[in-house]
Amino acid sequence: MPQRSVSPPTRLRSRKKTTPALAFTGKFNDTIFFMGKRNLHPNHTAPPLNFCRLPDGYGVVKIGISGAAETGACGLDAYEKAKELGREIAKQGSIITTGATTGFPMYAAMGAKDECGFSIGFSPAANEREHVETYKLPLEFMDVIVYTGFGYAGRDLLFVRSSDAMIIGCGRIGTLNEFAVAFEDRRPIGILEGTWETDEILRHVIKEAHRPNKKIVFDSDPKALVERLIEMVTKEKETTMLVYNNHDSRSASGKNQEVVL
Repeated sequence: MPQRSVSPPTRLRSRKKTTPALAFTGKFNDTIFFMGKRNLHPNHTAPPLNFCRLPDGYGVVKIGISGAAETGACGLDAYEKAKELGREIAKQGSIITTGATTGFPMYAAMGAKDECGFSIGFSPAANEREHVETYKLPLEFMDVIVYTGFGYAGRDLLFVRSSDAMIIGCGRIGTLNEFAVAFEDRRPIGILEGTWETDEILRHVIKEAHRPNKKIVFDSDPKALVERLIEMVTKEKETTMLVYNNHDSRSASGKNQEVVL
């Protein structure tokens, strides 16, 4: 039976403007082939808004932002303070982490993306659909979303433990829970002072707890607060992180015989 000639397949490429795209026709050796034409939304194959590559270097500091998802009681400066926090985290070469929620943490993520920073969100949901439809949470201003599936309480634990340091802004009971996890884990904590009452509440809690903690700092200046936390985390990594021998006697860089974890 004679074989009919087939024109070579074409890969789908992203487009900046709305133009006819190619329709899916098959897959071979993990390569997707497209033929025919259909209309495709211009952002369908585009990367996330302001997507930026991960900061270079081993041991990049991850700073978590904890704050109220509803900022109605936070005061007029909460929006700008949160955005400034995010901008400073990105400017100073760190990664911002949040609870993948609205309000204060989202404003901080917005600020980080303004400076082309890298943003990671930890969701209480098990998947994207549950994240949006059940929890009513956003997808914007995050390069990566980790769907924990553990609800808010479990999300808080994973979020804090995945961050090298925490910044507490204007918040409610969920923010206090994240502060408690960070306090028990002895994470460096920066408490942002503002027109809200959260910083005064935490100051009272720390005083009455009778458990001295040198890793907690207060500051009203977002830039100074981020600088102090990065300095604390960097010093802690240099002095207290465990060192293990690798099985092949080579480090991740191939230069030494030990790997710092």
